[in-house]
Amino acid sequence: MDDLQKLQELKAKYEAQVEKVLKKMPERKAEFATTSGIPVARVYTPLDMQDFDYIEKLGMPGQYPFTRAVQPTAYRGRYWTMRQYAGFGSAEETNERYHFLLKSGQTGLSVAFDLPTQIGYDSDHPLAQGEVGKVGVAIDSLWDIERLFQGIPLEQVSTSMTINSPCAVILAMYLAVAEKQGVPFDKLRGTVQNDILKEYPARGTYIFAPRPSMRLITDIFAYCTENVPQWNTISISGYHIREAGSTAVQEVAFTLANGIAYVEAAIQAGLKVDEFGPRLSFFFNSHLDFFEEIAKFRAARRLWAKIMKERFGAADPRSQMLRFHTQTAGCSLTAQQPLNNIMRTAYEALAAVLGGTQSLHTNSFDEALALPSELAVQVALRTQQVIAHETAVCDTVDPIAGSYFIENLTDQIEAKAQEYIDQIDKMGGAVAAIEKGFIQKEIADSAYRYQKEIESGERTIVGLNKFQVAEEEKPKDLLKVDPAVADRQIARLKELKSTRDNGAVQQALAELKTAAAGDANLMPPILKAVKALATLGEVCDTLRAVFGEYEAAAA
Repeated sequence: MDDLQKLQELKAKYEAQVEKVLKKMPERKAEFATTSGIPVARVYTPLDMQDFDYIEKLGMPGQYPFTRAVQPTAYRGRYWTMRQYAGFGSAEETNERYHFLLKSGQTGLSVAFDLPTQIGYDSDHPLAQGEVGKVGVAIDSLWDIERLFQGIPLEQVSTSMTINSPCAVILAMYLAVAEKQGVPFDKLRGTVQNDILKEYPARGTYIFAPRPSMRLITDIFAYCTENVPQWNTISISGYHIREAGSTAVQEVAFTLANGIAYVEAAIQAGLKVDEFGPRLSFFFNSHLDFFEEIAKFRAARRLWAKIMKERFGAADPRSQMLRFHTQTAGCSLTAQQPLNNIMRTAYEALAAVLGGTQSLHTNSFDEALALPSELAVQVALRTQQVIAHETAVCDTVDPIAGSYFIENLTDQIEAKAQEYIDQIDKMGGAVAAIEKGFIQKEIADSAYRYQKEIESGERTIVGLNKFQVAEEEKPKDLLKVDPAVADRQIARLKELKSTRDNGAVQQALAELKTAAAGDANLMPPILKAVKALATLGEVCDTLRAVFGEYEAAAA
């Protein structure tokens, strides 16, 4: 009798035993499933992995298909980059927070911009009223970026900037600051999000239509490939797709479908896949379905490696690697019993580490109430440091590999994500799927189902719909943005415009408009404009005059 037959007999005895137990003690639910709706079996055995090919599905860390890790030694050599996403009020206030974080042991900066900046408006624009400095730092000109990084040597930090539609403008300002610091562009390390496709279905901070936006993105690819070689030119984001309500499977599928669109656009623009492929990066959410999240990261890595190698012919292993930043799930935080959020974030961070992230932001426990306080930020950073230095989970590479459940779940997530990608391909790709509203509808339907589960009590959220307590007053010392920030920003803009060489600004903007109407790379004229002290709004308005503004179709 072979081992497989013995196992089948053993499992049959187990199932008979379970039937007896169920008569006395029924299970908590009739069906168990992940948040993506993947059924979760009572137990997993080698019978669930009969066709599992170790070399094809796993291999070794740092080798194709990179399921286990993109680096051979993973965290044994170096921990992930510990970032805390930060930005509020003025550049000066945010600069103080950066110095606090760096002093606390953070190893990279992550910049949050306010809403007017994200949609290309200066602080004195009528639509900016009431929003200046509220959800991030207000950036109007090169003056603000200089203040933002005052006293921070750019060659010594890795900087991530969450900016999309006006990404080229913000990146140009950063490059101009580096130039003033005397830092060569080839020494700069960091990432710009630069992912416009997820904005249309999930977040909404777009300016231009998808196709001119794609031009700006590929212009950044081309410029940085030649001039800023260590810079990650895009962070293809599943995070906001998940925050909008997608499942884990949809997060992988829609993110990688967007990635395919960016690669295709770059190739059509004349770039070779192995020229820009190594600088592509990704950004994922880490939610609370612990094992599904770990499997999600592994499935995404394997699927992207196959896409780059088999679909696009990438020969450089660095082009096949899915390198990603992770942020714990903001949508999982509750205003009720906010200290519970410390535990939620810890489990989500642990899942990201076990899934092999290269960079991590941990949310602060008070974020459901306000922008993070210094205490909450420090606790969030310490959460990462405890995982790294005290839990020993980093001492071996991919410690959960070989788990019958994890490997089965990884396979299922990959297969279901591939089904979505195939469906999107038939529509003409991610841009067409967005224009048809397909991705938007899929996310909205998933968000609705999840919310209904919470409201019905089918899904328990501790402190929200179960285990409630009489709430005390809100925690003290919550961070509040001073409304005077807007007044100071507007005053600074007036000073800028009255002291700069306005003739040089108009000349630079005219050159940018001509370039936008043609097919030249837009990074050099944008860089020239910001160095002449053109404002973010002026540069974006120049591009609006050529590209127009995008308006989403009514649902």
